[in-house]
Amino acid sequence: MNINTQLGMRIRYLRKKKGLSQEDLALDSGINKNYLSDLERGMRNPTVNILEKLAVALEVSLSELFMGIQSFED
Repeated sequence: MNINTQLGMRIRYLRKKKGLSQEDLALDSGINKNYLSDLERGMRNPTVNILEKLAVALEVSLSELFMGIQSFED
């Protein structure tokens, strides 16, 4: 599983844990709902600024956002 897919799953997990819809998280983080949907499906490669916005909206640190995600060398 690639890192974008893992990150998307982690964002979805944290969003659901907080009881937020995609629309709620998109509004709270100031990003487009369709972009967030693509992120959660591993279809986007987010910038650090986007990741920071999501971490703030989810009330987690950047390191917590990446917790459990592993990179595999090809």
